[in-house]
Amino acid sequence: MSPISAVARRELRSYFVTPMAYVFLVMFLVLAGLLTFYSGDFYERGQADLQPFFAMHPWLYLILAPALSMRMWAEEAKGGTLELLLTLPVTLVQAMLGKFLAAWVFIGMALLLTFPIWITVNYLGSPDNGVIVAGYFGSWLMAGALLAIGACLSALTRSQVVAFILTVVVCFMLILAGQPQVLDFLQGTLPRKLINGVAHLSMLRHFEAISRGVLDVRDLFYFVLSIVAWLVAGVLVLDLKRTS
Repeated sequence: MSPISAVARRELRSYFVTPMAYVFLVMFLVLAGLLTFYSGDFYERGQADLQPFFAMHPWLYLILAPALSMRMWAEEAKGGTLELLLTLPVTLVQAMLGKFLAAWVFIGMALLLTFPIWITVNYLGSPDNGVIVAGYFGSWLMAGALLAIGACLSALTRSQVVAFILTVVVCFMLILAGQPQVLDFLQGTLPRKLINGVAHLSMLRHFEAISRGVLDVRDLFYFVLSIVAWLVAGVLVLDLKRTS
């Protein structure tokens, strides 16, 4: 067994030792259903698709992803097990990847458990299932980017509460970066090229394109690059802590 898979299995197992995993899954499934069918005007739209379902995912992840990632490193530091982990024959990169992959797989499990909603929309109409698959894939990529942010910020502090708040703030800014209200606010204060750069940082913008079934390489690259960049930053933070 590779060190990465060993860490991932350890982390994934730890989720189910406590009620946290079950609380997370129940909250995700209940909120996804309620927001889709009641707040998302699912029936009123008269269209057989899951756009209302996917439209709610950024806001669900804004709370649930930080709640899942805040314990990755903050708990290790507070419990005094971080030093022990760093003495094991596991590199920082392997430990970071293992923890991240465990959380990403866990959110993937939560997404798979929403299959009754997919079955429902197929029962009510004839949706484009290819677009739905793309939406699920985009949602999972977005969750990975948010978890990577949380992993990095969790490495900064010993407090899970601080890690949670920092992650929510950063993720909220990245989700809203490309919204018209934000861009209009920046008009006149920043150069046009910089404003365009801010728009391209919008996580919501890239996710919405994928959820509509448009698999543009630029959108995929955005999420992959975000995951890699934040995980690398997290490793650098841990390395500084270890050498200081």
